[in-house]
Amino acid sequence: MRAAIVEAPGKVSVTTVPDPTPGPREVVVSVASCGLCGTDLHILQGEFAPSLPLVPGHEFAGEIVGVGRDVTELAVGDRVAVDPSLHCHECRYCRSGRGNLCERWAAIGVTVPGGAAEYAVAPVANCVRLPEHIDVRDAALIEPLSCAVRGYDVLRGTLGAEVLIYGSGTMGLMMLELAKRTGAAGVDVLDVNPDRLATAALLGCSRAAAGADELERPGGWDVVIDATGNADAIQDGLGRVAKGGTFLQFGVADYATTAVIEPYRIYNQEITITGSMAVLHSYERAAALFATGVLDPSVFISDRLPLERYPQAVDRFRAGLGRKIVVEP
Repeated sequence: MRAAIVEAPGKVSVTTVPDPTPGPREVVVSVASCGLCGTDLHILQGEFAPSLPLVPGHEFAGEIVGVGRDVTELAVGDRVAVDPSLHCHECRYCRSGRGNLCERWAAIGVTVPGGAAEYAVAPVANCVRLPEHIDVRDAALIEPLSCAVRGYDVLRGTLGAEVLIYGSGTMGLMMLELAKRTGAAGVDVLDVNPDRLATAALLGCSRAAAGADELERPGGWDVVIDATGNADAIQDGLGRVAKGGTFLQFGVADYATTAVIEPYRIYNQEITITGSMAVLHSYERAAALFATGVLDPSVFISDRLPLERYPQAVDRFRAGLGRKIVVEP
C-alpha cells in the first residue's frame, strides 16, 4: 500500500509499505480521508517522542475492509471514524479515569502507524460507526472535534460567559462553534490571518479582530482560550482574563515555549489556568454532535489533496494556508 512516512525529523515522503494485518480485536480501515493538524508538525520536528520512521495521521475515517478473528461488533463494509487514543488501562491515571494522561500514552498516527495511508489498523473498541447521512470523507473532522469537546469538559462552562478565543484555525473555529452552543453570551475571536478571521465572522462570532486591543472589554473576559500554541498569543491572553475567570491552554505549543504569570494576580483575582490534553471520554459525543450538523464540513475543510501530495499538504499547513487540510488516499 501507499503511505506517507516521516523518515526523520524534517523529512517526509510517500512510499510503498506492507499492507497491515489486524490482530484478534482489530480492524483494517480503508482510509477515505485523513486530516493534518499541529500535532503532525510536532511529529515532523521529532517532538512528542515519536519513534521514526512513522506513518502519521491521527484524524481519519474510512470503511472497514478486514476484521480480526474475535471482532463481532463491526463488519466489512461498515463506515467508521477512529479514535486514535491508545491507553494502557493499568497505570494510576488510567485507573482513575484520566487515560489521556496515561503513563504509557500512545496514539494511532503518533506512536504507531496512522491514517496517512491507504489502509490503517485500529482496535475495534476505537471505531465509531457512522450514520448513513454522513459523508465518510468529512468524518476526519470528528477527532479534532472530540478534542474541542474535551476542552469544554475542562472549562465546565458557565451560562452567560464572555469568551475570547485566540486563533481561528480549525481548532479555534471548533471552540467557537461549541462556545455558541454552551451558553456563551459573547464569543470574540482574534487572528492575524485575515482569511481565517473572515471565516470566524462567517460562523457568527460576536467580534473578530487582529488583536485584543481593538476590542472594548476593560474588565477582561470570563474565559480566554488559546488555540494557537503561539508564545505571544499565550502571554497576551493570560493578561486578558477577568477576575474569577479561566484561561485554557488548548493550542499545542512547542516544548521550548514559555510564558510569565503573575502569582499575586492569580491569587488575588482567583484566576484559573488550566489545560486540555487530547481526547478523554469525548469521541463518541463528538461523533454524535457531528451527526447533528454542529459543523459545516464545507466551511471547515478547505483543501482535499491526494495522498501522493502529503508533503505539499504539510507545507501548505505549515504556511498557515487554508483551514482543515485533508488527504484522501
